[in-house]
Amino acid sequence: MARILIIDDDPWVLKIFTQILEAEGHSISTASNGQEGIDLFRQKPADLIITDMVMPVKDGLKMIMELEKEFPNIPAIAISGGGVIEPERYLILAESIGTRKTLTKPVAKQDLIDAVNAVLN
Repeated sequence: MARILIIDDDPWVLKIFTQILEAEGHSISTASNGQEGIDLFRQKPADLIITDMVMPVKDGLKMIMELEKEFPNIPAIAISGGGVIEPERYLILAESIGTRKTLTKPVAKQDLIDAVNAVLN
């Protein structure tokens, strides 16, 4: 069982990802933007972060880069459905800063489970 922090501005994504990963035995915390995610991680560090890339207040890229300064080598999975550019471009940027896995929305249940297992193992 791992402690996983899920950060996404879409409440539906938070709900579905939480249900899927709790069913796999993980303990889940959620945040609705990058700044909330940083604040929550500082209070209660997680074993894995799953973050959307395009969010208000602070996006996933800035959030990962900020947390990496304080907590090097945080395992992270970046997800994106796109924004002003295609989702693949956001995910390439995420990979360039050391994100372990990337997923394009919509994310299939098994793809999420497989990515989490790959990063944690």
